[in-house]
Amino acid sequence: MIDKKTPIIQVKNLYKIYRVGETRVHALDGVDFTVYRGEFCAIVGPSGSGKSTLLNMLAGLEKPTKGEIVIDKIHIENMTENQLVEFRRKRVGFIFQSYNLLQTLNAVENVALPLSFRGVPKKKRNEIAVKYLKLVGLEKQMKHMANAMSGGQQQRVGIARALAVNPKIIFADEPTGNLDSKTTLEILKLMQQVVREQNQTLVMVTHDNNLASYADRQFRIVDGRIVKIIEREEAAKQAEGD
Repeated sequence: MIDKKTPIIQVKNLYKIYRVGETRVHALDGVDFTVYRGEFCAIVGPSGSGKSTLLNMLAGLEKPTKGEIVIDKIHIENMTENQLVEFRRKRVGFIFQSYNLLQTLNAVENVALPLSFRGVPKKKRNEIAVKYLKLVGLEKQMKHMANAMSGGQQQRVGIARALAVNPKIIFADEPTGNLDSKTTLEILKLMQQVVREQNQTLVMVTHDNNLASYADRQFRIVDGRIVKIIEREEAAKQAEGD
């Protein structure tokens, strides 16, 4: 359930300016928006629009040139690298396009891995891994090695791994980029379901308008600026009119 009263991400007047020789390139050019707890948002734009830069900023992987990023009431824009590592470990889950699984580990071991970095005992972390693998529909593949799984199955393991750390926010970067259209649909529906059932907040970057339509809101970004915010109801009406 979306809690419209509780902002989980607040971005204020965000800029990222790169120097290329004598030229100043505005990758982000004054971005403002709010994401609420329990919301599935999509950052949508063509290649080079600034969407991946924006995701990296929200995840604390890049520093802004200026502006504010407040996540779960914490300002992250002035944190040190060590503070950011700790922040990501405690509050953030990631779903990658390339899955980023360790091919020599089975599904349970891959999902449990981030918990080992937190010092969770082996029995407990395996229990958590099993719980989330069941949630994403992989009860029969728990002992399968990553390299013996299909792309869709590997991405489901990736989603389970992101959820296992009980993050406040999940960031997904083109999460279905390597999947066929049928599997893409399954993964998006799964992500939608997980956000609802687990009351997670999910921010997904995509260049695909169709994928973005699964989100509660779409932030359209062009040339480093958010040009439009589309509610799901509005997107559904547009689809009916096409």
